[in-house]
Amino acid sequence: MITSPQNEKVKWVKALQTNGRTRRKADKIVLEGSRLLGDALRAGYIPGWVWATAGWNDELLLARLSQAGVEVTPVSEAVMRHMSDTEQPQGILGVFERPSAALPPVLHHALILDAIRDPGNLGTILRTAAAAGVDGVLLSPTCADPYNPKVLRGGMGAHFRVALAEMDWPTIAQVCSGMMLYLAAGEGEARYDEVDWRGRWGLIVGSEAHGAGDEAHRLAGQRIRIPMAAATESLNAAVAAGILLFEAKRAYEKDPALS
Repeated sequence: MITSPQNEKVKWVKALQTNGRTRRKADKIVLEGSRLLGDALRAGYIPGWVWATAGWNDELLLARLSQAGVEVTPVSEAVMRHMSDTEQPQGILGVFERPSAALPPVLHHALILDAIRDPGNLGTILRTAAAAGVDGVLLSPTCADPYNPKVLRGGMGAHFRVALAEMDWPTIAQVCSGMMLYLAAGEGEARYDEVDWRGRWGLIVGSEAHGAGDEAHRLAGQRIRIPMAAATESLNAAVAAGILLFEAKRAYEKDPALS
């Protein structure tokens, strides 16, 4: 059992949890809890290392890890708290290769995020995008690190279910060529439930505080709004993305031949 936070592997995991540069250089992520580890295994990702406390007990996951040839290293509660990114660790964590699902050659339904800097919001949006069935999520350079531990937890396995790519705006424009691009904006000229979501489309969602940037506005073909009552100025970005994506899903599923 590892009992010292000064153990080299323990210090490495801590660095992966807290330092984006370390994650990118190593091309690794840390997942915590039985659910996220299970999601990764189901997607075909095998952890290089797994640590668990004596109090952790998930026989099904343990059997799957054993079947995959993964050894679970025991650690003390104190070491788990040191490695964990949460106040109440779930008793198990693992280090995985960073998910690398490729975008399809032709995108049909894409979500484009601009300046989504809050990790919790970003994770929730990714989870929503996966549930709504988008082909891919494109992140502009001003978004939070999509592999931040808080984003991974908020995504609830979405990183293994939807293609994700970080791109500059010229590349986003190239990838989205030929698509109708809608920009969510409070002052949008069209209601979100009155536009044509059939065919190929991309939805641009910006930050709640400042909205999308100039590059996003230049790329958009039409700005759309969500009507709100009681003089409400804006919605949380994750809430707005959910409303728009599921309206789009409802619309194109009514006539899938045109999507």
